[in-house]
Amino acid sequence: MAKTLGIVGCGAFGEFMLRHLTPYFRTRVHDPYRDLGEVTAVYDVEPASLEEAAACDVVVPAVPVQKFEQVIAAMGPHLEPGALLVDVCSVKLKPYRILDRLLPASVDFVCTHPLFGPQSGKDGIAGLKIAVCPGRGGREECVARFLEERLRLKVVRTTPERHDRELAYVQGLTHLIAKIMVEIEPRDVLQTTRTWELLMQSVELVRYDSDELFLAIESENPFVAEAKARFFDTARALEARLAAAAEARRNGGAG
Repeated sequence: MAKTLGIVGCGAFGEFMLRHLTPYFRTRVHDPYRDLGEVTAVYDVEPASLEEAAACDVVVPAVPVQKFEQVIAAMGPHLEPGALLVDVCSVKLKPYRILDRLLPASVDFVCTHPLFGPQSGKDGIAGLKIAVCPGRGGREECVARFLEERLRLKVVRTTPERHDRELAYVQGLTHLIAKIMVEIEPRDVLQTTRTWELLMQSVELVRYDSDELFLAIESENPFVAEAKARFFDTARALEARLAAAAEARRNGGAG
C-alpha cells in the first residue's frame, strides 16, 4: 500500500508539489485559507483537517518560514511515531532548530530546500537542484534517493549552516537585485544586449514571488545582512571611483 503524504499549506509551492508527488503517495491536503475543491479535483487528493494531514506517514509543511514555528507546534501532538517530516523552507538553520526543539522524539525530520519554484520549474523539474540537510533519524539518504531516482532532481547534500551561508548570496542578493529592477520597471526597451536579456530573465523568475518569501529570504537567513553590507559597500566604492574619474576628466579638460 502506498504511503500517505500530508501537505500542510497549499499556496503556490504547495500546489506545485502536488503535481510531482501525488503519483507516489496517497495525499491529504490541509489549508485553512483556501477553498481546496478545485485542487482536490485536479490532483485527486483528499482535503483534510490539520490533525488528519499531520497523521500521515510523510508530512510536508509548505508554509512561510515566518509561520513555521506556529504550524509545527500545532501539528506536533498529531504526528505519529515513526513519521517523517520534510521541510521545504528557503532557509535552513531556523527550521532545523524549530523542528529539533518542538517535534516529538519519536518523529524523524529531514531539511530540504528546492532550489526552484513554480516559475523556474514550470516546464519540468528533472535536472533541477534541491538541497538536502541531515535532520533527525538518519533518513536523509532515503529522501535523497527518492528525489534523485523518482523526481530526477540533482541533490546537493549540505548542512543547514552551509546552506544559509551560500544562499545569503545565491538568493539574498539575486532576489534583492531582481526586486529593485521590478521597482524600477524599465519599459519599452528596444535596444537590448544579451546581458540585459539574461538579467531580465532572472527578474521574471522572481517577479511573482510572494512578499512573504522575499522577506523570509532577506530577513530570516542570519548571513544575509553580511552579504548585503558587502554588496552595498562595494556599490558605494564603485560609485566613488566613477565620481573621481568624472572629476578627473573635468579637471583635465579645464586644464
